[in-house]
Amino acid sequence: MLTLSELYRYPVKSTANEPLQSIRLDALGLEGDRRWMVVEAANGRFLTQRLLPQMGRIEARWEDGFGALRLSAPGMDDLVVEVPGRDDNLRGVIIWRDMLQVPDAGDAAAQWLSTFLARPVRLVQMPEQRARQVDTAYAQPGEHVHFADGFPLLLIGQGSLDDLSAKVGRPLEMLRFRPNLVVAGAEPFAEDGWKRIRIGDVIFKVAKPCSRCILTTIDPRTGERDPGREPLATLLQYRNVDGEALFGQNLLPEGVGELRVGMPVEVLE
Repeated sequence: MLTLSELYRYPVKSTANEPLQSIRLDALGLEGDRRWMVVEAANGRFLTQRLLPQMGRIEARWEDGFGALRLSAPGMDDLVVEVPGRDDNLRGVIIWRDMLQVPDAGDAAAQWLSTFLARPVRLVQMPEQRARQVDTAYAQPGEHVHFADGFPLLLIGQGSLDDLSAKVGRPLEMLRFRPNLVVAGAEPFAEDGWKRIRIGDVIFKVAKPCSRCILTTIDPRTGERDPGREPLATLLQYRNVDGEALFGQNLLPEGVGELRVGMPVEVLE
């Protein structure tokens, strides 16, 4: 039997995970997931752990029913940031090929993050009304994504991680791969063959495999890079398609609803 074994969201893109027992899905994916992003102060270009591994030591948690965000990090006092109005203090930002106008979260958040990251940055927020269109090669017009790289949700099978860990020769943390949904009970890489699945009352379309990058080589607990470029090096040996290491599947939800750890997962196609 396939079950939803783990649930995670990332309130600020590329910061620490938030483990969940239950969560609602809204129009952009998991409620509150990747609705904030850190950008270069000078040009609005997005920043991630690829460049700044220390971002993984920042913890972000929603407060006041999604009205505010609390930021925590080693050596820093906590900071509570209110959600800006959707048309307030708009800032031009760049995430991959997308150029957006989104609300800036203010000087206090910018100073806090700039101090911790030791470079001038700003914090921006994604209102639902300003969300990005998902690549229409895989999605219908009107299907949107927040500040994730390309898709609202990422699923990984526990069996796939176990298989990779065995090949690398040590247990690997699931959070190196930053999934939203983890499914237990399937054979390694069974998710490669899924087209549509149901969890609870929600149906998901399996859009495309996830191409992995250097971020997987960063220890989620310490922020240190693996000197042997593992597990990316091993993935490239046996999960290499056209020079890309594939691990996990990007999902598009076909509705809204609630997800809970322990729910059965049904493969429809």
